[in-house]
Amino acid sequence: PSQPPALPLPVLQAAHCQMVKDLSACLLGQSLRLDCRYENKTSNPLSYEFSITKDNRKHVIHSTITVSENIYRNRANVTMHKNLVCLYLQGFTTSDEGVYMCELKATNDYTGNQMKNITVIKDKLEKCAGFSLLIQNTSWLLLLLLSLPLLQAVDFVSL
Repeated sequence: PSQPPALPLPVLQAAHCQMVKDLSACLLGQSLRLDCRYENKTSNPLSYEFSITKDNRKHVIHSTITVSENIYRNRANVTMHKNLVCLYLQGFTTSDEGVYMCELKATNDYTGNQMKNITVIKDKLEKCAGFSLLIQNTSWLLLLLLSLPLLQAVDFVSL
């Protein structure tokens, strides 16, 4: 008798419940905002930890996994949205520069923690873009691009 076709076995990769996809940083007024985007493949509760490494030491800023350090405790807060964990660090200065890390862990996920890091330097930070700001910047950029041929033409004439 012919055997039924073998069914593909479920790939064990499915155990990767949380996948940190992207970590980005921007300045919101005087606050640093870190956006830790992840892919959610489970409804299990999510634990997180934001830390900074500077002078070869790891400092925990805000966490549900371990205890955060006193110097950050009253300056940091975290908001969670769908597929996004946001850290806000108030009063951001150059002394807060360093390598920031976002670490996520889902309950009953045995693949270990998922993490990403980003180097944050105050002078290189972009301002967080609001929607209206984006529109203004786009139209300004568009005007600039449209006026480039004119500027080049003027240069040509002045020769």
